Amino acid sequence: MPNKNNINDLSKLIIEGIQNRKGRNISIVDMTHIEAAPVSRFIIAEGNSNMQVGAIADSVREFVLENGDTKPYNYDGYTNAEWIVVDYGDTLVHIFQPEARIRYNLEELWSDAVITDIPDLD
Repeated sequence: MPNKNNINDLSKLIIEGIQNRKGRNISIVDMTHIEAAPVSRFIIAEGNSNMQVGAIADSVREFVLENGDTKPYNYDGYTNAEWIVVDYGDTLVHIFQPEARIRYNLEELWSDAVITDIPDLD
């Protein structure tokens, strides 16, 4: 099990990386208490276009690498950039365009998780 402080530090770096490219509607979906959950946490955010979704994902990867010395295990979704996922092991970062976020509705799917909304910077 990862150290709780390391997870919190990673989450802060991810959120800052999202905010650096004006990602909005950030939510942390904490599933640490759900036995069947595939990971401990999702961090979900939105960008308004394919280009912005890609830029947010790039920013997260670059910011976490530069400031936390951590590379993602994998990432996917750049082809159409409607929904990009960046895999940090126990934390998955989901960056959606608004329509895709509504369609897949991860917060509702994991509604028994503890969900924390992060205020937008502007």
